[in-house]
Parts: sequence; C-alpha cells; structure tokens
Amino acid sequence: MLPFTTDRFLAVFGEYNEAIWPAQPVAWALGLLAALLAVRPAGPSDRVVCGILAVFWLWMGGVYHMLYFAEINPLAPLFGAAFIAQSTLFAWQAVAPGGIDFRFRADAAGILGLAFMAYGLVVYHLLGPPFGHGWPRMPVFGVAPCPTAIFTFGVLLTARGRVPWRLLVVPVLWSLVGGSAALILAMPEDYGLIVAGVVGTWLIARRKLRAAR
Repeated sequence: MLPFTTDRFLAVFGEYNEAIWPAQPVAWALGLLAALLAVRPAGPSDRVVCGILAVFWLWMGGVYHMLYFAEINPLAPLFGAAFIAQSTLFAWQAVAPGGIDFRFRADAAGILGLAFMAYGLVVYHLLGPPFGHGWPRMPVFGVAPCPTAIFTFGVLLTARGRVPWRLLVVPVLWSLVGGSAALILAMPEDYGLIVAGVVGTWLIARRKLRAAR
C-alpha cells in the first residue's frame, strides 16, 4: 500500500511542472546532448555526459523529492538524499582521472542503450496521455525520476569500459521502488523502468564479468 492515490500523485506532478517551467525543455535539450555525446563522443564528452547526469539527479533529489514529493510521501526525504548521493557520484566521475568511456557499439548492450535513451526522452511521454497522464499531470524527463532513471541505464549501457558498481546502486534500487509503485498506481509508462533496471543491470554486470576474466 502507498500513502497516496494515483490522483494525488499526479496532482503533485501538476503543481511541480507548473512551478518549475521552463526547466523541462532545458532538461530535455541537455538529455538529447548527453545521448548524442554518448553515441558519438568528441573531446571531453565523457565528462560532459556524467556532468549532465549529475545535474539531473541533483535536481530530482533536492527539488522533486524533498520539496514536492515529500508532501505526500514521508520517505521522500530519504529518496532525495539517495538521489543527491547519486548526483555526487556522477559529478565525481565527471572530474576523476580516467572516467567512463562512452562509445556506442552495435551489440546488444549498445542497441538496448539507444532504446532506453529513446524511451526516456520520447516514448515515455507518448504513453502517458492515452492512460490519462497528460500535461501537466505527468512525470517529465530530466526532472522526474522514472524516465530519467530509464535514460540513465541507457547511457551507462553505451560505456565501452567497466561501469563502477557504485553508479548502479541507486538506479537499481529506484527501479525496484518506482517499478513496484508503477504497478500499484497503474502507470504503464513506468513499466519500462522495471525492464531497464533488470536488463540494463544484467548486461552491465555481464560485461564487467567478461572484462575481469
């Protein structure tokens, strides 16, 4: 059981989206830039991609969870702290020596990475309105957790080298929390989070295990 109904959940998103406008198109543009850089890296693109992800997770933790979702969910401050911690990890990856090498390859991980990024950026928003989750009462990429987490899994799947385990902890936990809530709240667009969490983590783990041999 959840401490709120689907209608109240969407109402909070309505208040949130109207209050933060025009953050949504800015976030979408940043997400598109991150996707393009992850697929076709140039210069310090790896650091830029991690920096953009850090901004997204910081915003969701500090603004969405702690200022808005906390109105209806007593666990929201805990979620917010976890998201801010995830932001810190991405920020460190953006400045740390070595970093992550994002470079698309036409293998299973790369193709699914593209699919998850496209889902978070575009498809997610097309699925909501037919189920009554239209603007402004809808989660939006870059400022809402579920589509952004799906996108994050997609970006990490384009990495050629090893992805540090620490970068997966919060996204995986959120795929469980958000995915289970989606089933209870009847949010079909969020079901993709379950798929991204399970399949994305498995592919990243398989790649790490192969690299360790």
